[in-house]
Amino acid sequence: VLLYFLAWRDLTARYAQTVMGLAWAVVPPLFMMLVFTIIFNKIARFPSDGIPYPLFIYAALVPWTFFSKSLDRSGFSVVAESNLITKIYFPRLIIPLSATLGGLIDFAIAFLLLIAMMMWFGVLPTWKLVMVPFYLSLTVMASLAVSLWLSALYVKYRDIAAVIPLLIQVWMFASPIVYPISMIHQEWQALYSINPMVGVIGGFRWAILGTPAPDPAMLALNVLTIAVFLIFGMAYFNRMANTFADVI
Repeated sequence: VLLYFLAWRDLTARYAQTVMGLAWAVVPPLFMMLVFTIIFNKIARFPSDGIPYPLFIYAALVPWTFFSKSLDRSGFSVVAESNLITKIYFPRLIIPLSATLGGLIDFAIAFLLLIAMMMWFGVLPTWKLVMVPFYLSLTVMASLAVSLWLSALYVKYRDIAAVIPLLIQVWMFASPIVYPISMIHQEWQALYSINPMVGVIGGFRWAILGTPAPDPAMLALNVLTIAVFLIFGMAYFNRMANTFADVI
């Protein structure tokens, strides 16, 4: 019940007293799509696996926006709920989890626009669309894994407030958003796939647009990385949770 309440409160607070309301779920990725298309396609001439570049970009920005916004919200979530933490006891894990899951509504709205864009560009979905929930679950787990580390560290080290925006910005260009995975040299593929968003973005594009399928070995490495980050993130968060009320 508390998880639902916190997630719903976060959603309503984000769009309360806004003119555009839920439309803000698609404005940032749309704006980024336009900017990236001009810079990386019209000027830099980046390839797009035979897919119209705006659609190629937007298909990556849908899971990436969920991931980046989750880090931004969840990283500060524990400190933001300091009044609640110092008054009652409940599993502290609920706080970053609710902040992460609160972005699913935004994801759904952005995904519907993606389907509309596919119709506009004449790219029809195939049976691979059934794999979207799998890659969405990977996105949620990757978001939660990183958020657990950031939210626990932010309680003790407020420098994390400056690190999170920088981390998101660098991580975006270290992920295959504006370029296809095929641009990464083969000898660097394994190291590159340690980035959990590589498999997520590649998988989304494959499931939705029919781009080349992710390499099974690289995808397995991706899933393993996410699992390790999540397991150790939960262990570290739960160990630090006992001190939250005292430190905050």
